This record gives sequence, structure tokens and C-alpha cells, in this order.
Amino acid sequence: MPAEVFGPQYAFLPKSELLSFEEIERVARVFVRGGVRKLRLTGGEPLLRRDLPELVALLRGIEDVDDIALTTNGLLLPSLAAPLREAGLARVTVSLDALDPEVFGRMNGLGVHPERILRGIEAALDAGLGVKINTVVQRGANEQELRPLWEALRDRHVVRFIEFMDVGNHNGWDMTEVVPSREVLDLLGGGFEATNANYKGEVAARYRDAQGRELGLISSVTAPFCGDCSRARLSAQGMLYTCLFASDGTDFRSLLRAGADDDALFTLLSEVWSGRKDRYSEERFEVGARRKIEMSHIGG
Repeated sequence: MPAEVFGPQYAFLPKSELLSFEEIERVARVFVRGGVRKLRLTGGEPLLRRDLPELVALLRGIEDVDDIALTTNGLLLPSLAAPLREAGLARVTVSLDALDPEVFGRMNGLGVHPERILRGIEAALDAGLGVKINTVVQRGANEQELRPLWEALRDRHVVRFIEFMDVGNHNGWDMTEVVPSREVLDLLGGGFEATNANYKGEVAARYRDAQGRELGLISSVTAPFCGDCSRARLSAQGMLYTCLFASDGTDFRSLLRAGADDDALFTLLSEVWSGRKDRYSEERFEVGARRKIEMSHIGG
């Protein structure tokens, strides 16, 4: 959320426009009825939502949910990791783009020191949460940081390196700043072997080094995986998006608040999902520039 766009005077949404925890749980139950087994809380920054452990507990109470995870910048994990684990959270994915304070502070736009994120990671581990690290790779910004980060974290964590993507409308994306995943392996020192995916539709290609330490590569720009994508995103306002790069969504909040029953919600979900034709990552160089939903609304 760039400060020049979302500065001190930015008018954020009133609480009444956001889904309540009970409304989120109800939509989640409809998704599980349709076959969903994994739920992830993301943002913006999900740890800013007051009483978040209460939502986790509601979601954990849904029968047939196998896994609940959360994506975070890690800043608030020292105080929230234990309550979230007690509520039923299983895993966190923490964003960390560099260990050098100057590089990291510049990339996060807030001047935040990486030590604060590392403290959050330790708090998550102490609470019994699984931890993965997400590192966005941007040419001219942090490619020199990849190997030190990998060497510092590889013995305890799975690090996933993500190609710089044109998410939202404000990150100034340029193809020349994309470091292809194949180049990332070279920057890390080479010697990696590809391993099999854990499940169909897994976004990260898995690799291991000679000692068996695992890393992931997410290559949405140079190796799109639209055909295997099975993820849907529900915004805090109740809009359903079937693609990270979508321009439009489907309004579930209005249906919820108009008194629709679960069958009506399930029918809408089925219609939207069966009719989706999202292929943006495969078509980005053909369709040209267009306005997209902000990543801060629907996460990664």
C-alpha cells in the first residue's frame, strides 16, 4: 500500500462496509460445501483486523476444513502468534525481501528493520506455527540479497522466491525488473534439483539442494500456471474474485445482507466458478494495460 496513495489523509472504509466475522464464516462454509479444504487469511495486513483469533476459531469450527493459514508482514506476530495458534491457525507465510536493513526498508516503503520481522518469525515458531518465507525478487532492488537471505534461513525455513508481478495499479511494474526464476537459482549458487509438487495446482515449483533443503519458485510471469489455478479470493467487502489480476468481482455481501439462504449463495458460487475464464498471466503481453483490483484488497 504505497504511502503516496494510502497516506495519512486516505479515507478507509467504515466498519459497516466490511464483512463481519460471522458473514465471512458463512461464505467459507458455502465454499467448503463446494469442495474447498484450505482457507487462508491475507490482506493488506490481516493482523490489523481486531480480534482476529476469533475469526480463526470460527473457521476452525467448519467441518472438513483441513488447513487454515495466514499471510503477513510479521510485524504483529510477537503478540498474536500464540493466540492465533490457540484459536486453530496452522501456518503463517511471512514476507521478507532482504536482510540488509537499507534494502528491506526501501522495499517495504516504511523503513522497517528486518530484525522486527525475524522476531515475528521466531514468535510464530515458538507458538508452534509452521512458517514459510516469501521473497519478491525485483531487479535493481534486491537480487544481491537473495543468496545471503537463503543461506541465513535455509536450515529452518522454506523460502519461496516470487517473480515481481504487475499486481494492482501502483507498484510501477516493468518487465525489465523481473528476474526470471531460472536466474534466481543461479543467484543462489546453483546445485538444485526439481522435486514433485505436493498437490495439483500448487503455485510454487519445488527444488532441493544437495543437503535436502527446500525452496520454492513462483513464476507467474515467465511460467504462468493459470490452467491449474484453483484459488478464489473473498475481499473484506464481500466481493469474490477468481483471479489475482481480476478487474471485476461478484458481490456476495449484498446477497448475504438481503437474507439469501445458503442454497442461493452456493448457486451463485457455482455459477461464477464454472464460468470463469481467467488467464491473465498467460495473456498479460497480449491484453495490454488494464485496471486491476488492488493486491491490498485481496492478498497474494
